Amino acid sequence: MPLLPARWVRTAPARRIASAALAAALLFAASAGSAASAVAAPAPPDLAERGWVWPVAPVRIVAPWVAPAHEYGPGHRGIDLARGPGEEVTAPAPGVVAFAGAVAGRGVITLDHGDGLVTTLEPVETALAPGTVVARGDPVGVVSTGGHAAPGTVHFGVRWDGAYINPMLLLGGIPRAILLPCC
Repeated sequence: MPLLPARWVRTAPARRIASAALAAALLFAASAGSAASAVAAPAPPDLAERGWVWPVAPVRIVAPWVAPAHEYGPGHRGIDLARGPGEEVTAPAPGVVAFAGAVAGRGVITLDHGDGLVTTLEPVETALAPGTVVARGDPVGVVSTGGHAAPGTVHFGVRWDGAYINPMLLLGGIPRAILLPCC
């Protein structure tokens, strides 16, 4: 068996020290890189500062937002607001009519507000055509019947970059969570 030069041979403790030093250097480099990227990442925008308004007045929430456990899970991806058939519905923010028509037998209007925000109101009958520009508070239609919303309500849903979000985030109506003592 050939003998190796002494400089090539390391003892077990020396190998452990070298391995620990290498691991520490890698962890330091990884944490420095993630810290730099965390500092550089912009803070999420405060959606409540966009000046959205309720699409109906007076406002009474009949069914609140219920977040699904996962993308395809059950939930209520919007809020249902009390509003009788034939009563006016308005644009919550400036936008462009992206869709207006019947879906599964109910009237639907979808407004594209730009920056990835899209509103859907249903059941709503409208005379507006896709491409029509609307201002915040402009009438966009009247409540009709049909769909999953209970009679006498209008469903107000909002998507941001394709994902449903709670419309209350845009209206500044999300109350702070209050932890109560147990027992």
